[in-house]
Amino acid sequence: MAAPATPLAPSARAVRTVAFVEGVRTPFGKAGDKGIFAGTRADDLVINTIRELLRRHPELPPERVDEVAIAATTQIGDQGLTIGRTAALLAGLPKSVPGFAIDRMCAGAMTAVTSTASGIGFGAYDVVIAGGVEHMGHHPMGEGVDPNPRIIADKLVDPSALVMGQTAENLHDRFPAITRQRTDAYGARSQERYADAVKAGKIGPELVPVATRSAELGWGLATEDEPPRPGTTVEQLATLRTPFRPHGRITAGNAAGLNDGATAAILADEETALELGMPVGMRLVGYSFMGVEPEVMGVGPIPATEKLLKRTGLSISDIGLFEINEAFAVQVLAFLDHFGIDELDERVNPWGGAIACGHPLAASGVRLMTQLSRNFAEHPEVRYGMNTMCIGLGMGGTVIWENPAFDGGK
Repeated sequence: MAAPATPLAPSARAVRTVAFVEGVRTPFGKAGDKGIFAGTRADDLVINTIRELLRRHPELPPERVDEVAIAATTQIGDQGLTIGRTAALLAGLPKSVPGFAIDRMCAGAMTAVTSTASGIGFGAYDVVIAGGVEHMGHHPMGEGVDPNPRIIADKLVDPSALVMGQTAENLHDRFPAITRQRTDAYGARSQERYADAVKAGKIGPELVPVATRSAELGWGLATEDEPPRPGTTVEQLATLRTPFRPHGRITAGNAAGLNDGATAAILADEETALELGMPVGMRLVGYSFMGVEPEVMGVGPIPATEKLLKRTGLSISDIGLFEINEAFAVQVLAFLDHFGIDELDERVNPWGGAIACGHPLAASGVRLMTQLSRNFAEHPEVRYGMNTMCIGLGMGGTVIWENPAFDGGK
């Protein structure tokens, strides 16, 4: 009888270090017929980001890309058809490069990164491209979706859980200390910080110009975000209506709008990145996703962060920079209050956030990571940074990164 074959692989593998090389994004536009991307396809937006990454990194042979993961919340039309694969083909990557689509609503790009990063850590990939796209002007959230009636009839969730603005109003109910005055002040501050970052040249280098077309104006070139309203004051925000509830607290001034845009990033095993001569912008420490009651989805970042801190052995005081997605100001303030962080803390969204620049759902996670990576380069005294975001249908996601430029806090 023949001896059993020798196993081809060990039963346990060493986990490899995952590097965030660089992220880019299109300018973010306003959704709708008047938005800058009204005449631009969703897949063309993300194709532009992939091509830009390859242009910026000629040291990366295209055939070395092992996977392309692109997220979209509404996977239909020009952001359907397994968009990770179609975008890879249209961006000019070799036909040997596979791709897939992914959906975790607002955390789509975040999940594209964490899923492929796990593959890098395990050894299945050396280099990947991960990102997200959302063209809410072409495909409003939930377009073509038929929620199972039992979700409501069986009282699995409150009916408000299916409307994100109503979940934010619910969060105000749960945390009465978070007043509209506080959220309006936060919204104005996001606009101010974003405007200051643009003037200082901190926001702009990561943007990919995109050709646009308008029936009225003809061809153009989008080079900057469309949603920001510099000079916004708290007094102006106080006059805005509350569309989700009479005499409510959620307005267009203390929440992100409906937006179009795309993001993409290169991730790699750190040894591979160094071998190819690619920069290392961040190192992955860990990530976590948690579910919460869908009707208060904005609270999701809190348990996701608590879980990740426990797993990594870190404390909230170890985090020197935070990039928190500003879907709604109330959700950010709930997170800060829970962890005892002052809402004026300069470590939190120092260049503003989604209330100013926009939140094209599945694309936003990589925007947060890209800004954190660029902030790391300016802050060698900071070792750890965090991205966190709330997610529709009651979830939260958090990722912790290490700064490769950390100088020991000198």
